[in-house]
Amino acid sequence: MLIGIDGNEANIKNRVGVNQYAFDLLHALSKLKTQHRFVVYLKNPPLPDLPQLNIASWEYRIIPFPKLWTQTRLPWDLFVHNPRPDVFFSPSHYGPRWSPVPSVISIMDLGFLSTRSQFNTKDYNQLTRWTEYSVMQAKKILAISEFTKKDIVSYYHKNPDDITVSYLAYDEQMFKPAPNPKVPLKYGIHKPYILFLSSLKPSKNVEGLVKAFFEFKKNYKRKDLALVIAGKKAWLYEQIFELVKKLDLSGDVIFTGFVDETDVPALMTEAQAFAMPSFFEGFGIPVLEAMACGTPVIVSNVASLPEVAGNAGIFVDPKDPSSIAQGIREAFGKDRNRYISLGLSQVKKFSWSKCAQETLEVIESCKIN
Repeated sequence: MLIGIDGNEANIKNRVGVNQYAFDLLHALSKLKTQHRFVVYLKNPPLPDLPQLNIASWEYRIIPFPKLWTQTRLPWDLFVHNPRPDVFFSPSHYGPRWSPVPSVISIMDLGFLSTRSQFNTKDYNQLTRWTEYSVMQAKKILAISEFTKKDIVSYYHKNPDDITVSYLAYDEQMFKPAPNPKVPLKYGIHKPYILFLSSLKPSKNVEGLVKAFFEFKKNYKRKDLALVIAGKKAWLYEQIFELVKKLDLSGDVIFTGFVDETDVPALMTEAQAFAMPSFFEGFGIPVLEAMACGTPVIVSNVASLPEVAGNAGIFVDPKDPSSIAQGIREAFGKDRNRYISLGLSQVKKFSWSKCAQETLEVIESCKIN
């Protein structure tokens, strides 16, 4: 069986979210023992950290095109080039606009459908239209959580039997307790800290976290504590910086920008707690990474995060800064070591090899005999 894969989400630097998912999944698929062959379609030559060409069953097909690649150039190639894949897999919610072979897509979340105000008109229209045609034409869909699966069924009335939940994972070799006090110093962090690490955008509820941090410091007199906000700017992030100034927290809130991935394990290990009080989350890989580093996690009690954190999470109401502040307090409380131990156990349920095997089984089910 020849399996085509859209590898463009993985073929970028500074990967986050769906980019990291696609990258790790490609590596896991390339390591599976299988008789299938894979051809990875790219707009640009593969970066050196993608799976190498010394794998007999693995090849790259470079088909450059400046715009609308999944709408025009990729479909054209699928129709006219031989050999043609038996099934085409897109590890994102954008599949080929037209396809002569069965397609499989992965959906992280459908948060954009309920947060229209967080997107400009152009981006919102693309997200809604391209996702809709991809969902409707896909023979099978991979959802990264039960929460996402329910949304797909609700919004698009897709047959639940055509949607498989396959949980994401984390890099087990990289993320483990890795104390290194020099790493925080590299980012200007000189005192104990709570860590947030993700893209800066409204759905992440960074403003709610800042308000909670302000309330915690005021109520519990923790002058020695900092809030570290790590991650690249996405959109509508200006209000976060304005709020920090308004609350006079400029000396206590540290913005690192994008963090070198090699520094993340130590930054998580050295943190007193990891906080992700998102309004909406398709999965939340950083929560797994933090638990694997032996750090308590403060997470929202909504969307997919209860599935990820399990009984190891300190759950908070993302709409209530006082609830988040209470979560911070609990991370420092008498049950701190218990949360750490539960987190180290919880992460053992997730692996990229399992995710890759489940993905392959879904792809195999689509082959037309």
